[in-house]
Amino acid sequence: MQVSSLNEVKIYSLSAGRSLPEWLSDRKKRALQKKDVDIRRRIELIQDFEMPTVSTKIKVSRDGQYIMAVGTYKPRIRCFDTYQLSQKFERCLDSEVVTFEILSDDYSKIVFLQCGRFVEFHSQHGHYYKTRIPKFGRDFSYHYPSCDLYFVGASSEVYRLNLEQGRFLNSLQTDASESNACDINPVHFLFAMGTAEGKVECWDPRTRNRVGLLDCALSSVTADTEIEGLPSVSALKFDGALNMAVGTSTGQVLLYDLRSSNPLIVKDHRYGLPIKSIQFQHQLDLIISADSRIIKMWNKDTGKIFTSMEPEHDINDVCLYPNSGMLMTANEAPKMNIYYIPVLGPAPKWCSFLDNLTEELEENPETTVYDDYKFVTRQDLENLGLAHLIGSSLLRAYMHGFFMDIRLYHKAKMMANPFAYEEYRKEKIRQKIEETRAQRVQLKKLPKVNKELALKLIEEEGEEQQVARKRKQKNLPSLLKDDRFKVMFENPDFQVDEQSEEFRLLNPLVSKISEKRKRKLKLLEELEAQEQEEEEEPEGKASDAESSESSDDEKGWVEEVRKQRKLLRQEEKVKRQERLKEDQQTSLKPQFFEIKEGEEFRSFKDSAKKQKLMKKTLGDRLKLEEKLGTLDVSDTTVGSKQATFKLKKSEQQKKQQEAEKLHRQERKTLRRSASHLKSKRGRGRPFH
Repeated sequence: MQVSSLNEVKIYSLSAGRSLPEWLSDRKKRALQKKDVDIRRRIELIQDFEMPTVSTKIKVSRDGQYIMAVGTYKPRIRCFDTYQLSQKFERCLDSEVVTFEILSDDYSKIVFLQCGRFVEFHSQHGHYYKTRIPKFGRDFSYHYPSCDLYFVGASSEVYRLNLEQGRFLNSLQTDASESNACDINPVHFLFAMGTAEGKVECWDPRTRNRVGLLDCALSSVTADTEIEGLPSVSALKFDGALNMAVGTSTGQVLLYDLRSSNPLIVKDHRYGLPIKSIQFQHQLDLIISADSRIIKMWNKDTGKIFTSMEPEHDINDVCLYPNSGMLMTANEAPKMNIYYIPVLGPAPKWCSFLDNLTEELEENPETTVYDDYKFVTRQDLENLGLAHLIGSSLLRAYMHGFFMDIRLYHKAKMMANPFAYEEYRKEKIRQKIEETRAQRVQLKKLPKVNKELALKLIEEEGEEQQVARKRKQKNLPSLLKDDRFKVMFENPDFQVDEQSEEFRLLNPLVSKISEKRKRKLKLLEELEAQEQEEEEEPEGKASDAESSESSDDEKGWVEEVRKQRKLLRQEEKVKRQERLKEDQQTSLKPQFFEIKEGEEFRSFKDSAKKQKLMKKTLGDRLKLEEKLGTLDVSDTTVGSKQATFKLKKSEQQKKQQEAEKLHRQERKTLRRSASHLKSKRGRGRPFH
């Protein structure tokens, strides 16, 4: 079940998720439910609540037990029993249904208006009668007191068919060229019809005279609206005795009081699409209007938006289940959508478990990410210049960043980099042009990035293809044609740096490998030219030529690596000498510092040194330590470097070492003087 929220109104989509095919066996369905988590968690409120291709209209019977929907292909009607939560019956028709009406409280009496000017009547057992009207019909309404059906369509006349007498009556002659929609007021049974000229004509069925005319096309055009062509009436719906809502083909909904010719509210959908359906919700005084893209719910007194829904597929019809918060839609897709909005009302009796389910979901809310918010990190805020908003209500902390309004993000991004969109647009145009060029007949050209590598791959590919042809083997795929490595020859970030130390040390190896391949290919060609005159050597033993060749290659490779190392050392020495000259040329200028209040002046030699060291890069610090003797860097045989560090000695340790040296020197002098005295005494003169 998918949950969405707009204006703090939660909408539960009960038809979200994948549906299983009808032709699958029960065993396979159970196996899929075990494997697929989405199928296992889906809620199938009514079993097989869908059409083969498209559903066009959907209605609920007056007793609330049956839901009927028509669709294609083939044209058919399906009746679903809500008490059984499954399909009751399905009937196929001769032509597509424009609209239909349920005359009885259940499914026993239904009237269909079809595309081929046919009007078909169905009873409880099935097809009952079929007749035809003179012009193509677009809508019809049923007048209960007189049992008359009023048909409007591609004609200026309104055709009347009396079901009690079973014959057509005199039609109503209107001023309109065509009519699109009609409705009959449930209180005083006033008949209203919407014309193609954007007008609404109201007729009294008792006297069969026109009693009113509304110019909706003129009223729908305001200073903010932008329209193309004359708006026509596409939907019509009465509410009570005095209110009437009119939908136009340009996407406006007008709410009228029948006592006034001016609309109370004009609501624009802002999509420019014809209004398909209008419904009234009396508990919250809402109007539910829908075009093919969006369903909007708004207050009929103020016009303020309550909430809206945008289904994945185009909408054909909307049906509000009476006295509940359930909404059903017929779409340009096989599956018919079912939405449950708890704010509008409780769940119907046949699915009362939805209330408990939604309450459990509200008790354990989950953090959701909305489309109208943008996730940004602290670094992104600093780049946009919005770091001062941290802690305000405009940013909501989440994980390692913040959520902010997408409109604020776009404004700040435009101010920070106003040419970002132009650069993005130019890049997209360039990519499109390159895609069209790729479809043409192309010559073999080297890419813009890594040309030398591409040339080498092309040469190796040609050599390998020749070998494969001779040996009758399959060709291996090329790196240039592989999509996984395509970016390496398009993005400049993947350019091989030939001046880098690693490349210069590894390049001799690469070049020698390519030379070795060429030599092997030449040897193979010579062997094949001699038509295998020489005998083949046994497996597991190498020839003298190959052994001598491999030894020569190894010697050459070692010599080239040594040459590259010598060149690198010479370059490093030159760089060191240049840096020493720059250090000697720099002149030191005196700097003055202020001491903060409450602090004593000691010495800033250590702090100044530390600050200088912190500003320097790691490479400069390592070189400085190498000069001081605390670091020793040496090259290894593989090409990498080995670094040994010596710990720095503190001032106390230095003083102790100096004292120990002095003490040792004093002891040495004392020993020397004592030995000198002993030698003198041994050589002393005899006493007289």
